[in-house]
Amino acid sequence: MATIPLKPERMAQLEDYAHRRGQDPAAALDDVLAEYLDWEQQDYQQAVEVIRQGYADLKAGRTQAAGQAFEELREKHGLPR
Repeated sequence: MATIPLKPERMAQLEDYAHRRGQDPAAALDDVLAEYLDWEQQDYQQAVEVIRQGYADLKAGRTQAAGQAFEELREKHGLPR
């Protein structure tokens, strides 16, 4: 098993987290890290897809002038000019 140095306050949080879940700190850390990394991968994939869609919209001419878009947002949300 590798040793990973943690700040004392982080270790205390981890121990508390593990205790509340009936786990040892190593298992709790592994679970939390796995969940975060899964979330991060999904977030990355979603960002890539949004960028791809935006690029496809741009290539297809589905664009709008920034000023017009901002004006529509102002109107929609009742924001001042």
